Amino acid sequence: MSTGELLRRAVRRHRGRMIAGVLVLSLHQATEAAVPVAIGVFVDRAVSTGRVEPLLWCVLMMVVLFAVLSNAWKTGARQVVWAIEYETHLLRLEIAQRVLDPRGHRTGLRSGELLSIATSDAEKAALVMRGLSVGAAACTALIVSSVSLLLVDVPLGLGVLIGVPLLVLGIQALSPLLTRRTSSQQEAVAQTTALATDLVSGLRTLRGIGAQHNAAARYRRSSEDTLRATLRAASTNGLQDGVTTALSGLLLAAVAGVAGWFALHGRITIGELITVVGLAQFVAEPVGTLGYASQIIARARASASRLASVLSSAPLSATGTSTALDLTQPLLTLDGVSHGSLSSLTLALHPGESVGVLCYDPRDADALLNVVAGKAPEHTGTVLVGGTTLEELDVDVLRRTVLLERHETDLFEGTLRTNLLAEAGLARVMTAAGAADLIEELDRPLADRGQALSGGQRQRLGLARALLAAPPLLVLHDPSTAVDAVTEELLAEGLAEERRGRTTLVLTSSPALLGKMDRVVVIDKGRVVAEGIHSELASSDAVYQEAVLR
Repeated sequence: MSTGELLRRAVRRHRGRMIAGVLVLSLHQATEAAVPVAIGVFVDRAVSTGRVEPLLWCVLMMVVLFAVLSNAWKTGARQVVWAIEYETHLLRLEIAQRVLDPRGHRTGLRSGELLSIATSDAEKAALVMRGLSVGAAACTALIVSSVSLLLVDVPLGLGVLIGVPLLVLGIQALSPLLTRRTSSQQEAVAQTTALATDLVSGLRTLRGIGAQHNAAARYRRSSEDTLRATLRAASTNGLQDGVTTALSGLLLAAVAGVAGWFALHGRITIGELITVVGLAQFVAEPVGTLGYASQIIARARASASRLASVLSSAPLSATGTSTALDLTQPLLTLDGVSHGSLSSLTLALHPGESVGVLCYDPRDADALLNVVAGKAPEHTGTVLVGGTTLEELDVDVLRRTVLLERHETDLFEGTLRTNLLAEAGLARVMTAAGAADLIEELDRPLADRGQALSGGQRQRLGLARALLAAPPLLVLHDPSTAVDAVTEELLAEGLAEERRGRTTLVLTSSPALLGKMDRVVVIDKGRVVAEGIHSELASSDAVYQEAVLR
């Protein structure tokens, strides 16, 4: 999807409200342009003649004009604002859906940058409808003003008809520069936001290694770069405003001077002079509005470009459409798989089997998790889920079959209960996850990311949520790293009981968990180097013993 396609789609999705909004806003501008005309008529037909009847008609006409003025703007603006807000909502949903796509994405952007695009850029891109609507209304005002001036005096009208397009073209000449500088500013803001997000999430680690001062200095430099980019964009914006105001003033002075000269020589009446001067003064408003509209559209294009880059990014991994699963076959089979640090790894999980995997090198664990999650498109070898290759399997079927719960648990604002997404069997599963102490606090409010909870509590809630889902294959990564030894033992017993008869893969070095597995697979340098039950490996393998016994 290109930038232009995204903006055109935004307008097309809300064309009904946009058409209504443009028509009513144009009516407002046409009515506003008619005010100096009405005043001129008022002077020539009523004040100069001293007749009462024309005076009454003029007063009635002014009442109607101002009644339309007071209602047309708010009615038209309401339609456009509705379209803007709803389009912003739709864009944010699209970005969220793309970012959360289980196939991953190749944007190369960090979480903070994606957050900035989903919030700030989505809102700015939707504002293209405001730019178009007020621009169309401003053009209507210029047309009405020009026609009125032509009716008063052809040379005056032609002067405005020639002068205004030249003025608009002069204003538009600054738009590409504004677009580039706005785009640079938004990229700088996104990068600073991403850096802030990373620093906040890793603040404890930074303090632990004494690197918080270096991190603060890095953020300060990024913030200063963002400030400079913002000032450059603001200076261009200010330049465009200044040029618009100056040229509008010159046009007004020229038209008013010529009209005054014509009135002195009797070519136009006093009422027509008032109309001409009033229209010339009024013309400055729609011309300024056109400048404002071009600024909005320039910003919208810059933001739409960033949105389009995310929405059109290729998936990290390709998936098929097959829904065929044979649950009597091994639920997960890796045959000669190489990816990252893995080298020709072969592993099979049979139905109902619980398998513990001990990786001496954490990189092997990360690589294995990426393969199982379908986020390793460049792997070699064969990965089968229920007898179907991973590449052929429909992504929704894959997610229903394989649930991967990493040790970094994502919790959301709300309560413990809303984060667990279920009611049936809640107390049983929380007990199994070693979280029985939290059962009485299910309605406890949670801040974003569950910041008020300890690391162990977040980890146990994540495990409880995974157990509630009851997938055919559950893959756990270090589910007990943040709990004490007693809780770890309870968690291991609860997990074994809760997953009895279901297939479970646990990557861990916990002796309590490994002791409850049907078998343990040991991976070193990307290959399986040992296999057996925990007690046998712990008594016969010195390297294994050193890795797990505490």
